[in-house]
Amino acid sequence: MPNNLVCLDASFLVRLVTSYNDPRPRSLVETWLNQGYRLVAPTLLLYEITNALYLYERVGQLDRTAVFKTLNVVMALPIQLHGEPDLHREALILAFTHNLKATYDAHYLALAQRLNADLWTADSRLVRAVQSAWPWIHLVE
Repeated sequence: MPNNLVCLDASFLVRLVTSYNDPRPRSLVETWLNQGYRLVAPTLLLYEITNALYLYERVGQLDRTAVFKTLNVVMALPIQLHGEPDLHREALILAFTHNLKATYDAHYLALAQRLNADLWTADSRLVRAVQSAWPWIHLVE
């Protein structure tokens, strides 16, 4: 790990709070926090989490009460959010460079790059798209 920062994307956190049979994300977060690592993400994180939970309710995977409880769990995590304007320019450049389908993922890449942090995701498509250029991206399996 380059330093004491870990950047988490929305897919990682959705997996953390909705995949009760998967202990890996929870174990990783507990280890990082116990070892004094700081968790970071772009402010985009909360928008993506909120949308994902809304969609879970729409398809019947979570009831409305569970959606709000789950959102509260995510919001209580000690994640430092970053929303600097230049992050959007950096994300756009990375999206173009790696031919990503959208700039959302590129915001996490840009923040991790800016802070010299490892990026953890549950998005195998993103990992495949950038791992050869960015060895600091990791897939939670």
